[in-house]
Amino acid sequence: MLFANHLETFLIVGLGNPGPEYAHTRHNCGFEVIQRLSGHFSAPLTRTRCKGLIAEIRQDSRRIVLCQPQTFMNASGECVAPLLHWYHCPTDHLLVIYDDIDLPEGTLRLRKSGSAGTHNGMRSILSQLPDGNFPRLRIGVGAPPHGSDLIPWVLGHFRTPEETAFMQETFTRASDTVLDALDHGLDHAMQLCNRKATSTSLTKENP
Repeated sequence: MLFANHLETFLIVGLGNPGPEYAHTRHNCGFEVIQRLSGHFSAPLTRTRCKGLIAEIRQDSRRIVLCQPQTFMNASGECVAPLLHWYHCPTDHLLVIYDDIDLPEGTLRLRKSGSAGTHNGMRSILSQLPDGNFPRLRIGVGAPPHGSDLIPWVLGHFRTPEETAFMQETFTRASDTVLDALDHGLDHAMQLCNRKATSTSLTKENP
């Protein structure tokens, strides 16, 4: 399946938690990427549909829908599944973007399908869909420091200005990856993005 070969609807969903208290936390990586795509297309996320905040972009004869679910992370499927039905969008035209503690900070991984792993948002989506045959873009946020709890880690903010800047660059790379998938297909985008982060200095400085 190649994104670029279908002149139909494409649904790009970034996972996160709504509300100012969760803004710019590790768990909201998906929201960050959607915000960048919204700016790229000059399409503000001002509409609500199926428990999601959305923007629609018409580009030639294809429609791109950007979405930030407003259900909270653990119920993301309550937004994504109805949106697919609303737009008559096949699952292979869905791309879900989310954080991953099992990847080093700043690493991107684009896949055509897969399991939910340890991510509750993806578990919710998979529970509402017939299978996991849809693309996903994972953004590495790293594991919590040894002995630390997971929930405060994923709901926490980046710890230093350097770490914040590094992740902001990562979100831009993730946005570029989505645009590449839309324009040139998933295989092309996978070759460009499935590599380690360009710097490991943050890991060294912040064990």
